[in-house]
Amino acid sequence: MPERRRQRYGDVEYDWENRVNTTSGTVGWHARLLGLFHSPYQPTDPALFREMMACLPIEFDEFTFIDLGSGKGRTLLMASEYPFRRIVGVELIAELHRAAEENIRDYKSPTQRCTTIESMLADAREFELPEEPLLLYLFNPLPMRALSEVLERLEKSLARAPRPVWVVYHNPLLERVIGEHAFFVRVTGTEQYSIYSAGKSG
Repeated sequence: MPERRRQRYGDVEYDWENRVNTTSGTVGWHARLLGLFHSPYQPTDPALFREMMACLPIEFDEFTFIDLGSGKGRTLLMASEYPFRRIVGVELIAELHRAAEENIRDYKSPTQRCTTIESMLADAREFELPEEPLLLYLFNPLPMRALSEVLERLEKSLARAPRPVWVVYHNPLLERVIGEHAFFVRVTGTEQYSIYSAGKSG
């Protein structure tokens, strides 16, 4: 009964096809409890991810992909199907980070175009953004105050090192927080996501 399995385990088709473990259904109780204080883990739908990437008017090989709140790493694996310079996941919960490391190690795809992938166990509020062209991916990973702190750090980083930065904000429940920062320009989006440019993105 596929629908019942989906209700219990989440989106498992991607895992079955790629022999990885990125579904929310296998997250332990401790990680679930921590998620209540931050953001509950939920993997990105592959079709929606491809739709969001198709909206970006960039040369992927010029950018580093960074997922803040990368969970078990599904988005990192999907991003590796594009020719990014490198791919970095930042995850606060140790259980999810360990799963991401295993998934990165186990993932094999004939269409993979970037193999420089890492998952970092870190707080997104303290993560030092690389001073290079960036694509930041956010699946609503942070509460309002933390998101504001991340955006303030990004603004200071851009002042120190002007460069192209794009933000893909999936499930943009706190979009008004981004709107408070004038250096972001909303380029496109739907009810499911918003895409912003910042810095010298034009």
